[in-house]
Amino acid sequence: MTRFLFIIGLAVFLMTCSAKDPAQQGTTASGPVITATAGGPANINIQVQGLSGGVAKLIGVYAENRFLADSSAVDANGKFAFINSNGFTPGLYFVLLPDNSNFQLLLDQDQTMDVVTRQGAMATEMKITGSPDNELMYESFAFERQQRTAFEPISQRLKQLSPGTPEHTQVKAQYDAEIVKRKDFLANLQKEHPNSFFTKFKIAGQNPDIKEFKKPDGTIDSYAQVRYFRTHMWDNVDFNDDRLVRTPVILNKLKRYMTELTVQHPDSINQASDFLLQKVLNRPEYYKFFANWITLQYEPTKTTLMDPEAVFVHMVQNYFTYERAFWSDSVQTHGLQLRAHEMAASLVGKIGPDVKANDQNGQPKSLYGLKKPYIVVYMYDPNCDNCAIETPKLAQFYQQNKGLIDVFGIVLNTEQTEWKNYIAKNGLQEWTHVYDPTNRAIYATYFVDHTPEIYVLNPERKIIAKNLKTEQIAEVINRDQSGS
Repeated sequence: MTRFLFIIGLAVFLMTCSAKDPAQQGTTASGPVITATAGGPANINIQVQGLSGGVAKLIGVYAENRFLADSSAVDANGKFAFINSNGFTPGLYFVLLPDNSNFQLLLDQDQTMDVVTRQGAMATEMKITGSPDNELMYESFAFERQQRTAFEPISQRLKQLSPGTPEHTQVKAQYDAEIVKRKDFLANLQKEHPNSFFTKFKIAGQNPDIKEFKKPDGTIDSYAQVRYFRTHMWDNVDFNDDRLVRTPVILNKLKRYMTELTVQHPDSINQASDFLLQKVLNRPEYYKFFANWITLQYEPTKTTLMDPEAVFVHMVQNYFTYERAFWSDSVQTHGLQLRAHEMAASLVGKIGPDVKANDQNGQPKSLYGLKKPYIVVYMYDPNCDNCAIETPKLAQFYQQNKGLIDVFGIVLNTEQTEWKNYIAKNGLQEWTHVYDPTNRAIYATYFVDHTPEIYVLNPERKIIAKNLKTEQIAEVINRDQSGS
């Protein structure tokens, strides 16, 4: 059962696109700033041969979202147009056809172009005039098709051969030659079209070369390889170009950086977040995008991370401040700051706060008054369905381990008679129970957003785990005792 609700809808607040965005066209220390203000006017004439009738849609991209930018009726000859006197915000768009097939278009400031292709072969027979960016994009698609055709048999053959054999060396040379062709293609793109939107888009999607790092004993140092790859992941992205935020390339790179290349532990996630956000403190569009996405990705109720509150607190206290969260108003920012404050005292690794309140007999009890080596802080609601499942399990675990643990029960959302009946019904008389109907005794101590909630404190009263099931407690204690 949910105990506390966010003061505001987190997802709604974080991803709000505000008219207060201060990004303006200008320059930074690293070069000119290109904003994603709407181009225009747009006059995009399209013919898809073989298509007749229906409605075509122009679909834009922002973060995880796809949005309808425009729609147009398709005539009997497969012709339609997207016309807008104000133009569309620069970015990557998908033209969705009535048969649910689609093709891509890059839109920049000049949005006047003619597109002709054929149903069933849209990429291979695409002809575009009036848009150098899209001409380059489809030339690149053609080159990639040729590369795939060449790479596939070479890759398959290479897997079948033993390294060090003459044949393996020969096939590996063919493979490397294709890699060189690809790098030459990209280098020529940068040389011939350095200011093209497509060039920026294509280069941004490139990953750093894999470097070979070895340990003193000569074996591959895979950790050093991943660390190098992660820290150089963003080298090819021009953060002065806001148009890239409205393409899939930034989101795809961000997902890989945060979820695949970063160890899924709060300390590592916070370190990776700081590394990235420090790069874009003066680039509002990227700053808003990265800060919002990371915070939502590790929202406490939507992740299996043991201590997601540590990520939330770090992000809010450092990046959703009154000075930096330019897209929100002071009330929203205050709500998030208050929420982070509530979570901050009960992060894993911190000394667990003391709680003092009255027990079921009206006697004052203190968490720090418990003397057994480990304390299980159990926060529950007598009317909670999940508590009805977990409470008997914890009662049994306590009976089996009561020489090692104490249970400090904090009841929520109840009244005296209901609380006492719950204790008697579940045989919990040996636990220490407290209740504060005002919640003052537990405010900003042990954070709970759903019940039941389990924390474990070790002999030093440090929080060693949280968000647990009963069956995980023994493992946590054993790990603490072994020092691992």
